[in-house]
Amino acid sequence: MTIACSECGTLQDLPRLDRVTAAICPTCTTWMERTSGRSASAGLACALATFIVMLPANLLPLMSVSVLGMSREGKIPAGVISLWNGQWVIVASLVAAFAIVLPFVRFGLLSLVLAHVWLDRHRPWLGRAFRWSLRLDHWAMPDVFLIGFAIGYSRVAANLTVSIEPGGLCLIAAALLAMLSRATLDRRTVWRAISPERRAPEPAEPAISCPACELVLSGAWEGSACPRCQLRVTSRKPDSMVRTTALLVAAFALYFPANVYPMSIAVEAGRQTSHRIIDGVRELFQAGLWPLGVIIFCTSIAIPLLKILGLAWLQLSIWRRSDRGLVFKTHFYRFIDEIGRWSSVDVFTIAVFVPLMQFGAIASARAAWGATPFMLVVVLTMLASRSFDPRLLWDAAAARVP
Repeated sequence: MTIACSECGTLQDLPRLDRVTAAICPTCTTWMERTSGRSASAGLACALATFIVMLPANLLPLMSVSVLGMSREGKIPAGVISLWNGQWVIVASLVAAFAIVLPFVRFGLLSLVLAHVWLDRHRPWLGRAFRWSLRLDHWAMPDVFLIGFAIGYSRVAANLTVSIEPGGLCLIAAALLAMLSRATLDRRTVWRAISPERRAPEPAEPAISCPACELVLSGAWEGSACPRCQLRVTSRKPDSMVRTTALLVAAFALYFPANVYPMSIAVEAGRQTSHRIIDGVRELFQAGLWPLGVIIFCTSIAIPLLKILGLAWLQLSIWRRSDRGLVFKTHFYRFIDEIGRWSSVDVFTIAVFVPLMQFGAIASARAAWGATPFMLVVVLTMLASRSFDPRLLWDAAAARVP
């Protein structure tokens, strides 16, 4: 059957692959299908386990800290409430979405779809539900929250007595299961179980592929709903260049206040200390926790800037109709699209750290002005990479006048 490469648009006839086999696009060398270590059954087990474990991870305390006989416990919802009560509405809403709401929606939908596929029960809504579960993959972040949890634990443990509670253990399990679910999910087999792929149209007839499930259709389907996933079929993402440029400009404007203004403010014995991103990195290095310092520097400073500059470079390549390094540019786009979600680590650290450090005049912590523009930079750059269409790189090169 014929499928289309999501990165360059090349149509390829693929047979059913054996186990431990991969199919690579001959044009851009992107993986089109892999069977090694992947199965719908393993994906179902991991997705369902993640959905179940997320419940105690959200209800039980993550960790507790003690100071002079007083103790505080931190939960994921408590971090959201602390941010909300501090009037950081945008940050609180986005943390709640990424760490609580969307993981439940993502793994609930995925478990439901995979259970129907496993039981060989066909329903008309399966394609739409599976499409949404895949679309939410980048936005559901228990794995990213785990890194924020680890850094928050390290910051507290450097000066105080802290212990990991049952909720923290459940969060670790949920994050690991979420990553395992992503690694074992056989998307192509699931799509085929929902609706088989079709033969490509005749060479003289225009062909188009669904941008979500990559089903190859006749060109007459453009503007109509995909028969497999119900997404409106378009030859390229609508207004990709304009939308990506607008999002990048907004993200670039917010990048500087996100790094200049403090992310959090700590009060110890009446002394107030502001912490910018770079301050947190320096403190981790001074405490001997340089691996965590490197992680924060990369996720909070380097990655957002890399995404802004990298996507701007790809946009410029399309505008100039450059035909150089197209394979590298395609893989570079996939790289920056994958790493963008990890920039949320610093805000998740604040959500973990703030509820624990509420000891009145002795010690307290709260979010600061840099948190809002930083979180918006993360969201805007993720939206920019999602709106960018890498197939335009190949279109522009093909349209280059000799």
